[in-house]
Amino acid sequence: MYRDRTSQIRIPDDFFLPFGGKLNKENRWVKLEALIPWWELEERYARNFRRSNKGEPALSIRVALGSLIIQAKLNLTDRETVNQIMENPYLQYFIGYERYEDRKPPFDPSLMVHFRKRIGPDLLSEVNELIALAGLAEEQKSEDDDEPKGDSGGRDDVQGNPNPPNKGVMLIDATCAPSDIRYPTDLGLLNEAREKLEDIIDVLHEPDIGRLRKPRTYRNKARKIYLSIEKQRRKNQRAVRKAIGKQLGYVKRNLSIIDSYLQEPDRMLLLTKYQKEHLQAIRELYAQQLYMYKHKLRRVDQRIVSISQPHLRPIVRGKAGTNVEFGNKILTSVVNGYSFVEKMSFSNYNEGTFLQEVVENFRRRFGHYPEAVMADTIFRNRENLQWLKQRGIRISGPALGRPPKVRNEEQKAQTRLDAGMRNGVESSYGVAKRRYGLSCIRAKLPGTTESTIMLQFLVMNLDRRLRILLTHFLFAISRCINGHRLAYLQVS
Repeated sequence: MYRDRTSQIRIPDDFFLPFGGKLNKENRWVKLEALIPWWELEERYARNFRRSNKGEPALSIRVALGSLIIQAKLNLTDRETVNQIMENPYLQYFIGYERYEDRKPPFDPSLMVHFRKRIGPDLLSEVNELIALAGLAEEQKSEDDDEPKGDSGGRDDVQGNPNPPNKGVMLIDATCAPSDIRYPTDLGLLNEAREKLEDIIDVLHEPDIGRLRKPRTYRNKARKIYLSIEKQRRKNQRAVRKAIGKQLGYVKRNLSIIDSYLQEPDRMLLLTKYQKEHLQAIRELYAQQLYMYKHKLRRVDQRIVSISQPHLRPIVRGKAGTNVEFGNKILTSVVNGYSFVEKMSFSNYNEGTFLQEVVENFRRRFGHYPEAVMADTIFRNRENLQWLKQRGIRISGPALGRPPKVRNEEQKAQTRLDAGMRNGVESSYGVAKRRYGLSCIRAKLPGTTESTIMLQFLVMNLDRRLRILLTHFLFAISRCINGHRLAYLQVS
């Protein structure tokens, strides 16, 4: 059951503290609360629930999304997030509480998983756009206020113009958000599959204990073979291939034993949900590994690299130190420091084919095309260059074909300027990975993984808006002080 919250507290002075005093209005959590459009999100969040008067009322969007923002901003686990909320009155105000309560947790930590499922990546993407566009509008208004009256600063009024002039610069690039898994090897995956199959056989054999003898799985012998190779510091490729072949034989034997048990339909009811998912993933893993073993290959399409997370795929990045990463590939655009997530996928797609879609998204958000696009070489194919040229959009980098023998100084300066501007999207990835945890995604399910990634970019944009507000506040104070100082000097 879900009830609409029409009276969520918004004033810090109304928050009750049992030990006296009031909340500081300059606190970062108080300011962040005012930046999020809770009212606009309430109706969209309510669609996840049935309209009924039965059952316990669900927690509001402010509790759910606020808790996820706290977790992403402070880089906490689910349990630690609940503990921090219980101990901090500012966090309780941020998620919509009317008074400070430290005697019991606000909710069970397991609900954090349900929050990530209910507030999916699509809703988080909408929230991210609302926050980023509001921040860009505030910065634009601040710049307009600082300009002398009668000077438009070169900006044209495009209201009502069906073809407004191109304005602004968009940065675009792709990166990978690695998941928290160990580095996969063929031998390690087959050994893990064998161990999980042995556990499944134990469960399926429970009704026959004392009546029938359990089929042999040779688990001790198989593990000794695996450890004899895994413990070697320098592994011989022939020995590794031989060990893979033996592990394939053990996995095949275990799968045939399980199939004999599952001829009785009631046996499937003994398995848990995760064991059923693991069994399905192991069957596909076995088929892939057997194909590569027989044909002496090292790659296969849609390759499984984790049994517990079969949706993950190897993402070849070619970066120094990490040639291959395993996670979600993200395509983002950056406009004036605010990041927009354009595409997320566990497959290693070609980001250059999505340039036109990203540029159209820019036009949908701002009402006009960008003046320039700062992009990597992979985006600069002939089709994209022709499409951008038709719309009067400049793209960074040299023209295709043989480079000219003589380049003027203006072109060299423009190339250096574009390269410096394109560093903005790279720095956004660095901040997201080092500060907000994008370098190690601990969520397991595909949907919760994408929600976690979207939350990190959302919190990064919120922090940028918070910094801009602080900058404008300090600038206003300094301007006021300078004005009083000038008036004092004139009087004296």
